[in-house]
Amino acid sequence: MHKLINTMIYNFFIALGVILGGALFGCAAAILCGEKPVKAMLVFSEQLKLWALIVALGGTFSSFEILDLGILKGEFKAVIKQILYILSAFAGAHMGYVILHALGVHNS
Repeated sequence: MHKLINTMIYNFFIALGVILGGALFGCAAAILCGEKPVKAMLVFSEQLKLWALIVALGGTFSSFEILDLGILKGEFKAVIKQILYILSAFAGAHMGYVILHALGVHNS
């Protein structure tokens, strides 16, 4: 149980970091290109959500392979663990998205 929670926490913060870091550096690039940085930050935060999930899970193939084998072999414990990992990564990515949109609304 301890490993499950640790992995969920790692997934959450890795996905959060991908969103915040990607949007921050995308914002810096927008400044260099003469575009509106807040608008670029909001667009990047939306576009990076899927990639944040993939990065946090360490690649999608192993996660979906475990889901497939778990369902076919009846190992529902493995399926539930993978679903929890995916949900924690999604929660981190969405939290980053919400944080940036809250900042973008106030700074627009």
